[in-house]
Amino acid sequence: MPRLLIVAHAPSTNTLRLREAAERGARHPDLEGVEVVVKAPLSAGPEDVLACDAILLGTTENLGYMSGALKDFFDRSYYPVLEAKQGLPCALYVRAGSDGTGTRRAVESIVTGLSWKWVQEPLILRGKWQESFADQVEELGMAMAAGLEAGVI
Repeated sequence: MPRLLIVAHAPSTNTLRLREAAERGARHPDLEGVEVVVKAPLSAGPEDVLACDAILLGTTENLGYMSGALKDFFDRSYYPVLEAKQGLPCALYVRAGSDGTGTRRAVESIVTGLSWKWVQEPLILRGKWQESFADQVEELGMAMAAGLEAGVI
């Protein structure tokens, strides 16, 4: 059974709602052929990446960059997965209080180095909190899981 790994930093109530929305979408009742694993970046490591078939990343925008926790995940995982996981389907959502540009660019740079494959453009959730953010992330989680189940990603 294909495995979707969700690695998302959730330091606040709203960012936890986003991680839960990603999981809810990925575990949609119509999707029975995908295993979903959800981890905080400080709990996830290269063994999780090596065991997955796609990855959904979530981060806050911190001073125009990704969260330190997600950066730590990449620091610990980069070289151990570099050769084995080239072409890994991935997606990203960013909870950005500003514009998210620096955060997106930083994650894209690492993903490019890893030779992972973007499933879609990064989802940047800009500005003040909106209830629609959770819906968008839930749809992203569902799309990732559905793509894995169908064998198209």
